Amino acid sequence: MKRNHTWIGSTCLLIVSVAGIATATGQTVSVHDAKTFRDALARARPGQRIELAPGEYDGGITAANLHGVPDRPIVITGSDPQRPPVIKGGNEGLHLVNPQHVEIRDIIVTGARHNGINIDDGGNMQVTAHHVTLRHIRVHDLDRNGNHDAVKLSGVRDFLVTGCVFERWGASSGSGVDMVGCRQGRIEQSVFRHQPATATAANTGIQAKGGTRDIVIRRCRFEHAGGRSINIGGSTGLPFFRPPLDTWDGPRWEARAITIEGNTFAGSGAPVAFVGVDGAVVRFNTIYRPGKWVLRILQETTAPGFVPSRAGVFTDNIVVFRSDQWGQGGCNIGANTDPGTFQFARNFWYCSSAPGKSQPRLPTDETGGVYGLDPQLTAAGQGDFKPRPGSPAMKAGAFALKD
Repeated sequence: MKRNHTWIGSTCLLIVSVAGIATATGQTVSVHDAKTFRDALARARPGQRIELAPGEYDGGITAANLHGVPDRPIVITGSDPQRPPVIKGGNEGLHLVNPQHVEIRDIIVTGARHNGINIDDGGNMQVTAHHVTLRHIRVHDLDRNGNHDAVKLSGVRDFLVTGCVFERWGASSGSGVDMVGCRQGRIEQSVFRHQPATATAANTGIQAKGGTRDIVIRRCRFEHAGGRSINIGGSTGLPFFRPPLDTWDGPRWEARAITIEGNTFAGSGAPVAFVGVDGAVVRFNTIYRPGKWVLRILQETTAPGFVPSRAGVFTDNIVVFRSDQWGQGGCNIGANTDPGTFQFARNFWYCSSAPGKSQPRLPTDETGGVYGLDPQLTAAGQGDFKPRPGSPAMKAGAFALKD
């Protein structure tokens, strides 16, 4: 057995280097199996980098109170991005309780029976988990028979999900990323890939509910990402809102100040649903052949004090659809909503099977809409949704969004 003393700041770490035990050099800890991974998480300190060697790790790994600091986050990463480690199985692949200033990157999670990655506030309900980054993560092929999420975020603020791939989460329900009571987050440059679903299927690509606000979903790709590719709002049990509803001063809502921009959508029953929303913007997206509707305006939480779904903005999008799939003029409006407060402008609508039927039936008049012109997408059937040079739709859609 070899013992080494490593100084970190004013603290002396005793590192034991034998088979099956984590090894460390400076601020980096190398692990090779689930046990040593758990041990490294239990000892993690600000500025530490936990590197997982290539290979398979048993899932069901939980760590509480991983607390980095602003200039020294705790980083959990694969040691070789070209051969990412695989966390497989377990009720949840990886569960972080009340993390702060933590980054997870370059790993794969698969085969979990419930959620792939679960990050939450430990039931504190005051949004105490914060500054969490998921970068270059792939979560795929979870148990298909329930409400299972690739990533579950509960009570997390100031977070970033970037460069990730989420595939085949729960089939009957569940989400690629499910947010409950989250704040100040960004989901960007990521792929959500599921399977063709009926228009009323309960699964979603991204869901933002339970008091979630100030979220940007940007430059992502959604391929048959459930009955609703993005569910802005939803239906949350009243005890699970963050912060608790009895602390709210003013109207109540499932989601507020959500921005969806620069994304591409293929399929899905409805790419976007506004559900119990108090203000959201959907702009500069390209939507190709939605299953039945381009958008839905719904109200699922009707308890006292909740506003009707209202103040949505839908502008500068390209929508390509077929008349034999289109229902209700492309817009589904449910009871207890306020559709008259929605705004529509400069969207580019094209019915590929019958161009003369391109104008949708919207709840309010659209300003500057374009109907019946072919947007001339490069190769939409093969997934290339960029307009060709000279397209009349160059000022709309995902590729027109300015950085």
